[in-house]
Amino acid sequence: MIRLFVNGMAASAGGGLTYLRNVVPHLSRRGDVETTLAVSEALSDEFSGLPRISTVHLASGGGPLNRFWQEQWHLPKMLQESGADALISTGNFALRKSPVPQILLSRNSLYTSRDFYRDLRSRGEYRLWLDTKARGLLAKRSVHWADCTVTPSKAFAEELRRWTGKDIVPIYHGFDRELFFADTQPLPRETQQKLDRSDDALRLLFVSHYNYYRNFEILLRALPELKRILAPRQLRLLLTCDLSHAHGYRPDTARKLLSELRIEAEVIQLGAIPYRLLHHLYCACDLYVTPAYTETFAHPLVEAMASGLPIVASDIPVHREICESAALYFPRFSPGDLAQQIAKLVSNAAQRNDLGERGRNRVSEFSWGRHVEQMIDLVYGMAAGPRSVNIDHLEAST
Repeated sequence: MIRLFVNGMAASAGGGLTYLRNVVPHLSRRGDVETTLAVSEALSDEFSGLPRISTVHLASGGGPLNRFWQEQWHLPKMLQESGADALISTGNFALRKSPVPQILLSRNSLYTSRDFYRDLRSRGEYRLWLDTKARGLLAKRSVHWADCTVTPSKAFAEELRRWTGKDIVPIYHGFDRELFFADTQPLPRETQQKLDRSDDALRLLFVSHYNYYRNFEILLRALPELKRILAPRQLRLLLTCDLSHAHGYRPDTARKLLSELRIEAEVIQLGAIPYRLLHHLYCACDLYVTPAYTETFAHPLVEAMASGLPIVASDIPVHREICESAALYFPRFSPGDLAQQIAKLVSNAAQRNDLGERGRNRVSEFSWGRHVEQMIDLVYGMAAGPRSVNIDHLEAST
C-alpha cells in the first residue's frame, strides 16, 4: 500500500481540472493506493465520494503567487498529518522542502516560450510579461526542488531539460474514448441552431478559450484567402469562445479583425461548450485547425483524431509528436500557408479519409489508465530507495 498526497490546489479550470477529473478516479480504483487530494473548497464535493480518496483544502484566492506562498507554509504540516509516502504537485510549482519524495508535473510552456514573450511585448502587455517572468523563475526553481519532474510530451521534456539542466521524465497524458463519447444528450439548442445555419458550408473547428499563444489572429487572417480559394462554397470557422471578452487576455485585436477582414459571417462564436458534449461538435465539423505557437500536449488534437477529423496544425514539435502523420502542418505565423493546407485537404477526399484513419489509430497511444500506472511505478521507485528515478526505463515505456 502506498499513500499519495496530490496537490491539486492550482486546478480551477482548463487542463488542470481536466487532469484531476481523469486521474483521480483511476487512483480511486487502485487497491494499492490511498490518496489525499488537496483541492479548492469548491471542488471538494466533486471528489469526496470516491473510495480511497480523502480531500483537504487550503484557503484560496489572491492569484497563483499567493497560492504558491500559502502552499509553502501549510503543505508540509498537511503532508505529515496525512502520512503520505510521496507528494505529486500538479500545478507547475513544487514544494521547496518536501518532507517526502516529490514529483512535479510541469505543463506550462509559456515560461520557456520566446514567442510568447515576444508576443506580449508586441501587444504592450508589459505587466503580463513581468508576471510570467516571475512565475517562470519559480517554475524553474521548482524543477530543482522536486525529486522528479514529469511532462506530458517528449518535446516539452526536451525543452525543459535545456531550460533547467535537469533530467525530465515524459509521460503522456491520456484519453478515455468511452467517456468522451458517452453522453448522448444533444448540444444546447442555441448552439445547434448556429450549426444548422451552416449546413452547406465547410466547417472548420478550433477548440480553445481565447488566449495569445493559441495564435487566433493567424487563423483569422487565413480566412479571406481561404474564402477566395473555395468560392463559391461557403466557409465557417467555429470557435468555442466569445471574442467579446476573455479572462486574463485582451481579445481586442482578434475582434477588430472580424470587421477589418470582413469575416463576421464566417466566424461563429459558440462560447464555452461542456466537455461532455464536445464530441457532438467535433462530429459536426469537416476539419480541425490549430495555429498555436506553443503547447505542452494539446488535448483537442487527440479529441479531433478520435472523432476522425483531418487536422491542419501549426508546425511545432509538440504537434508533430502528438499527431505524427495524422495531420498536415504549416509554419506557425503564416496565414497564407495555413489557407493553402486547408484548401489542399478540401480538394482531396482521399487524403482527408487517410488522415482521419491515421488519427483514429494514433489515439490508442494515449490512455489515462496507462498514465496513472506509469506515475504509480514512478512513486514506488522513489519510495523504495534513494530519492532518484530510473528515467531511461520510464522514457522507454512512454
